[in-house]
This record gives sequence, C-alpha cells and structure tokens, in this order.
Amino acid sequence: MTDNIQAAADLLWDCWMEQRRLPALPNSIAPLTRQNGYAIQETFERRSAFPLFGWKIAATSRAGQAHINVDGPLAGRLLRERVIDSGGEVPLGRNHMRVAEAEFAFRMGVDLPPRPTPYSTSDVLAAVASLHPAIEIPDSRFDDFTLVGAPQLIADNACAHYFVPGPPASVDWRAIDLAAHHAVGTVRHANGQWLHRQGVGANVLGDPRDALTWLVNELSSLGITLRAGEMVTTGTCLAPLPIEAGDQLEADFGVLGHATVRVGYAM
Repeated sequence: MTDNIQAAADLLWDCWMEQRRLPALPNSIAPLTRQNGYAIQETFERRSAFPLFGWKIAATSRAGQAHINVDGPLAGRLLRERVIDSGGEVPLGRNHMRVAEAEFAFRMGVDLPPRPTPYSTSDVLAAVASLHPAIEIPDSRFDDFTLVGAPQLIADNACAHYFVPGPPASVDWRAIDLAAHHAVGTVRHANGQWLHRQGVGANVLGDPRDALTWLVNELSSLGITLRAGEMVTTGTCLAPLPIEAGDQLEADFGVLGHATVRVGYAM
C-alpha cells in the first residue's frame, strides 16, 4: 500500500507541476477510501520548501457536492508556494477549471491537536486569531473531476491550486452573524465588461464557523493538529466566477474587508 500511495502521489504531483491532466489514477494505485486519499495528499506537504500555509475545504454546499458527486466536504492543503498576496497576480497558465471563489478564511491563534471527542464550534472559535476575506482559484489534475469520486479528489488535494488571502478584518467579526453576512464577487474582464455575483455565509455548510469546525474535526480524526498560524479557507459562499487571463478579481465582504488579484497569462 505504501508503494501505491507514493506512486499515486508522484503522478499527481507531476501533473500539478507540469500543468497536465489524466482521466483518473490507474486502478492499481487509485485510493479506495478517504483515508488513503489523505495519505496521498499528505506527501504534497513534505515536498514543499516551506511550512504548511493552511487548509481549504471543498464541496461545502449541496450544489457543490452534487456537482462533483460526493456526499460531504473534502479537506485539502494550502502550500505556501501557491499563496499570492492580495493585490498581486496569479498565473492562469493551463488552469482547467478557470473559476474564482470568494471565501471566509480564518487564521488560527493556538494549536488544536487531535482528541477523542469532537471539538465544538465554541472550542474552535476560541482558537481563532483573525478572520480574512479571501479568493481561491482551484484546479484539478483530472480531465473530469466530477467523475473520479471523493478518494481521488482528496488525493488531488481537494482541487487546491492558488489562494489569495486578504488582510485581517479590522472590525469585531465575532459580533457579526457570518451565516447572514453577504459577499460580492466581481470580475472585470480585459474587454471592460463586468460580472458580479452575490453570496452569503450560509452557503458554506450553513455557516463558515461550522465549516471551520468540520475541518478541525476532520483533521482530528486523521491524527493531524491544526497549528497556530495556519489559515483555513472555508469554501465558496457564492457561485464560482468564470475567469480568463487579463481579468481583475475582487471578493468584497463589506465591513470585513476585501481581497483582490489580477489573472496573468503565463505559469
């Protein structure tokens, strides 16, 4: 099994670095369980030259789960090499998905180690240092990511690609009902046309705070500590925005702040 995990990880990593795709992992090395998918994903963290930046959650809405044919959320790792400062430029390259997502992200203030009993939302929020508006630009190493199933999507790092965190919210975000809080995603295309989409925190597993709690307990079940300083982005709160090279993107969370990024051409 260890050889299969490494072979699958090598193949997916090469696809990521070389911007190529495959129909699915070969049957001989494809993970059959979520746990095996996470074992493959874990090898990506060891390849990074930096400490882990944080985590993402995919499929946090019923529509998103139905779209990729899974029955629940998926966790993925955010690698520091793929984090772009707000106001910067992200290369589109041969991105297959070509969408951007507006997300609530949380930076942790203390470690949350594995434990036998689930963490409550209040436990988790007590460990949060700051809330950030964010943009995720996902991608998949599969030709059709809607067909391969949860174990392979987890092995594919839950479609992680680029992540753009905004500055921490300067208001008392703990006093705000994040489930009811609205966000607006905007794409300004190179031809001058605009696209706006609105969303609300309730689109993220009912509440971004609940999504964060899910992530903590998912990691706990895997024996993984969510560490102080790591950031968790909780999934899109609005319908993904189609993007092309030359676009300007903004995720506007009102009093909570905003994140922006340009879409460049090359990798």
